[in-house]
This record gives sequence, C-alpha cells and structure tokens, in this order.
Amino acid sequence: MIRIAALSAAVAATALIGATAYVTFSQSAGNDPFHSCRTSVVAGGSGTIGGPFTLVNTRSETVTDIDVITQPSIVYFGYTFCPDVCPLDTVRNADSVDILSERGRQVTPVFISVDPKRDTPEVLAEFTSLIHDQMIGLTGTPEQIQDVTKAYRVVYRAHDDGTDFYLVDHMTFSYLVLPDHGFVEFFRNDLSPEALANKMECFIKAA
Repeated sequence: MIRIAALSAAVAATALIGATAYVTFSQSAGNDPFHSCRTSVVAGGSGTIGGPFTLVNTRSETVTDIDVITQPSIVYFGYTFCPDVCPLDTVRNADSVDILSERGRQVTPVFISVDPKRDTPEVLAEFTSLIHDQMIGLTGTPEQIQDVTKAYRVVYRAHDDGTDFYLVDHMTFSYLVLPDHGFVEFFRNDLSPEALANKMECFIKAA
C-alpha cells in the first residue's frame, strides 16, 4: 500500500510538472471549428501536439498513425504493470466509448505503452482485451516510444531497478485525435465516463 501511495504521489507530481506544457487561456473563435467545445487550449495551438508516428501493434505489425487513427480516437499513454492509475483511466475511457457507441458515435480507444521493455505485443494484447474489445494496443522500440511521447508532450520516467517489478511515472492525460484534424483536445482523468463522452461528442459533431 505504501508503494502504491508513493507511486500515486509521484504520478501526480509528474502530471503537474507536465501540465505546464498545457497553458489555459481564452481564445477567440477565429478559424477554430472547435471553439465552442474547448474548455482549455494548448499554448501555441493544438497543432503543436501529436503528429505522425510509427509503432508496433498487438499482432507485431509495424503501423503508423494513418493505420491507427481511422476514426475518432481517445489515446492514453501508460503501461500494463501500472498498479492503479492506468486500469482506472483506461476503463473510464472504454466506458465513455461505449456511451458514445450507444449514441451512434464510434470512437476507438488506443493504449500506447511507455514501458516497451516489458510491454511486448503479446502482453499488450492480453491487457487491451481485458479493457475493451476494440482497444488498440501499441508498443515499439525505445526510440519509437520516445518519438511519439515527445510529439504528444508526454512526460514519463521508468524506475528500472533491474527487476521485473519496477514502476513508471507518467502523465495521465487522454488525447482526442480525429482523422482529418489530428490532436484536438486533452482530458484529465477526473472526468466521469459520461462527462468525457459529452466532451468528445462535441468535438466529433464539430469536425
């Protein structure tokens, strides 16, 4: 319990530090089709987040963002050995996807590992199948993971002590990515599934 509490505190601190990359400020509508949906925007514009990536899926196939983001997607960065935060966040995301499905809106849940050393395609396949039958699991080489996390401004740090039980500090944002727009918004993990579904639906309608 002490170890889990320590991890939670570390993750919270990391997320707080990482959040400095996401400055909230007012913005006029301008040419932003999602202006009415936003509660906060990224300093420099949403175009500074995300972009092309090359990773490996649960079938050991090399895939790119074009292969993965074929419809609205809610993307989360975590790792399968995470004792508390990742399961809760990914289940929340999966629940919001199901809510939107009931409304006729299809969204793909995506899980990108920040622990490529342990998260093989086989390990990811088992994890994602337990969360949602449509969840896409992605891993890759350490360099590929560094590239995609840099693109999404994801802060993470592995405490690799040489055992199989090390923990990884990481941010807990979920990212909404649309095929024709790329990244459009990030969401914190304190939203309920319904609140998250409502926010995502606003962006999907506006796209």
